Parts: sequence; C-alpha cells; structure tokens
Amino acid sequence: MEPQTICTCRPGATVWLTGLPSAGKTTLAHELATRLRGEGRRVEVLDGDEIRSFLSAGLGFSREDRHTNVQRIGLVAEVLARNGITTLVPVIAPYADSREAVRKRHLGSDTPYLEVHVATPVEVCSVRDVKGLYAKQAAGEISGLTGVDDPYEAPTDPDLRIESHTQSVQESAAALHTLLTERGLA
Repeated sequence: MEPQTICTCRPGATVWLTGLPSAGKTTLAHELATRLRGEGRRVEVLDGDEIRSFLSAGLGFSREDRHTNVQRIGLVAEVLARNGITTLVPVIAPYADSREAVRKRHLGSDTPYLEVHVATPVEVCSVRDVKGLYAKQAAGEISGLTGVDDPYEAPTDPDLRIESHTQSVQESAAALHTLLTERGLA
C-alpha cells in the first residue's frame, strides 16, 4: 500500500481590484504579483483590457455587455483561485450587482474573494489618463467613460480601500499584502 500524500498547498484567492480608469489597479496588481511570486506563490493577473480583447471580444460597453464581461472574468478567476492560484483582477467592473454576482460565485465554491476599491478621484485619474480616455471623452471623441458620463458604483464595504493618490505603489501593495496575510492567503 502506497503512503498517502497530504497536500500542503496554500489556498488560492481572487483579489478583485475595482476603480475608475487610470486609478492604478493594474499597476498595483503587477506590483503585488511580483512580491507574491518572490514568496513562492502561484499568481495570475487577469487584466481587464487583455481579457476584453480575447475572452470578451465582440462585447460593447452597454450595461449588459459590461455585466457579461465581468461574469466571464469572474468565472476564470474563481476557477484559478479554487485551484490554489492567487488571482489578481484589475477590472473596472462599474456595477455593484455584477461584482456581487462574482462574490456569490466564489462563496458558492468556498473560494476566498476579496474586493479592493482603488479609490482614486476622477480628477487624479484624468491627469494620469494612462490610455488617453479622459482626453478623448473631453474632446467628444468617445462617450460612456466610466465615472465621467457613465456610472461607477463604488463599493460601499470593500475588504480594503486604497487611495493610490496618497501613497506609493509599494505602500499600496504592502497594505494589500497585509490584508492577504491577515486572512491567511499570503
């Protein structure tokens, strides 16, 4: 009879980083991913822009399409996290009901889920304007920019609120790492 192998795997988790465009979600996710990988963790970053190009290609920016996009990303994140991968998800996800549906999916499979609000004011985001979206919206070239002329429902009770405009990326990543550690997920 072969000896039984006991898995000493660390739990995975989904860390959903929501906030306005240019809030710093992706930058924070990559900084934390580097830190976690340095500690030997298995980590994936599901960047909203990359996912939209492939998994959600063909979807627009209506409320229904945004909901579908968030649910697709939520499914992938839950599967990865359920299998021991810390999954960082920097996605705007503007609607509270969409984010809540993702949380419920995770609860249904007993998979840890943390919601982090990268709470950067729109004035700061428009100055950062990483993708030029705020300039295009101001010039009338695009409409439906989240937080400007399309709604953003900020989380009312996130697991962590990060004000990226008042601290460095490293300080923000450290705060998020502390939360993961406190929850037994780092």
